[in-house]
Amino acid sequence: MALSGKRILLVIGGGIAAYKSLDLIRRLRERGASVRCIMTAGAQQFVTPLAASAISGQRTHTDLFDREDEADIGHIRLARDADAIVVAPATSNLMAKMAGGHADDLASTVLLATTLPILIAPAMNVRMWLHPATQRNLGQLQADGVRVVGPNDGAMAEAEFGPGRMSEPLEIVAAVEQLLAPSGPLVGKHVIVTSGPTHEPIDPVRYIANRSSGKQGHAIARAAAEAGARVTLISGPVDISGPAGVTTVRVESARDMLAAVEKALPADIGIFAAAVADWRVANAGAQKIKKNGGALPELSLTENPDILATIARRNEGRPPLMVGFAAETEHVIEHAKQKLAKKGCDLIVANDVSTETGVMGGDRNTVHLVTAGGVETWPTLSKTDVARKLVERLGKLVEEVAKP
Repeated sequence: MALSGKRILLVIGGGIAAYKSLDLIRRLRERGASVRCIMTAGAQQFVTPLAASAISGQRTHTDLFDREDEADIGHIRLARDADAIVVAPATSNLMAKMAGGHADDLASTVLLATTLPILIAPAMNVRMWLHPATQRNLGQLQADGVRVVGPNDGAMAEAEFGPGRMSEPLEIVAAVEQLLAPSGPLVGKHVIVTSGPTHEPIDPVRYIANRSSGKQGHAIARAAAEAGARVTLISGPVDISGPAGVTTVRVESARDMLAAVEKALPADIGIFAAAVADWRVANAGAQKIKKNGGALPELSLTENPDILATIARRNEGRPPLMVGFAAETEHVIEHAKQKLAKKGCDLIVANDVSTETGVMGGDRNTVHLVTAGGVETWPTLSKTDVARKLVERLGKLVEEVAKP
């Protein structure tokens, strides 16, 4: 059975199509999946929690403040204890909550707290579906990595016709199987991605850092996972969650990051997108350094290990394809070419991170791919699109590297 042993968390939204979700539960269980349900208040106006529980064989969850659940932080447990989350029907209201990061009931709180793969099956009136706000929310959800099945064209409950009918249960099941089945150009490959800044301690409360947000590195990790790879994301301190389906290892310093990369080897591709601090304090204080009559404490800096160069020069365990990043404020391509030769990697992704570009912490990026064969400049894209385009290119390159 295609879904044997898989655990599906089904979020049933408040639309007339909720009746189809009962058949969806049965179809998923026929294929070996276990199904646990969350129902919104609206959904309970169309089908009952008792019906969902009877078909799923498990308790249906409805209340964010359920005393039994919240005794062990139930919404977090629900957000983690599954292989995928399916939202069917996904109403316009539920999609808006997801896109905006709202969490005012159990369903939306779980969806905000999860890092699991999410599949939505939209269902709503044709005018609601075609409204610019819904289409805007749909675009945001897709940019966030949410998969979508449907909606189909058909007759509506309001005697209208057009797109907005929830996909049939077997269509949703097929989409779930596709969601959980490895596919894409990097299937069977292990990809290591570093992301974010590193923090180098001055004393127990202060550190040296930079403005890297980790958005580009995390987007690359997510895109590699979507391409079928097994991904290890090694992240410095950032304010964003690890992508769904990715093993995230959190570190602080450059030395921590190097150790984590070495532990994660072997890999087929290494993508070193982190903005690693070049120096650390050699004489970091064991206690908080206090003011001393206006005199500045003397900090002696020492060079951090060069993670990209260290891994590239390994005699054993070097990933066959290694990608470095060059974040520059001037002479971007010239410096990237020098870095390519110095580091011993196969490809450098160079970008201008001058203050006026807004790249550091922003959502868009303009990159140049620098190889021994030349330079390819891409137009300004969202960091999500840069990641997907880069992963597509790496999928082709890794095939070339593997050829005898």
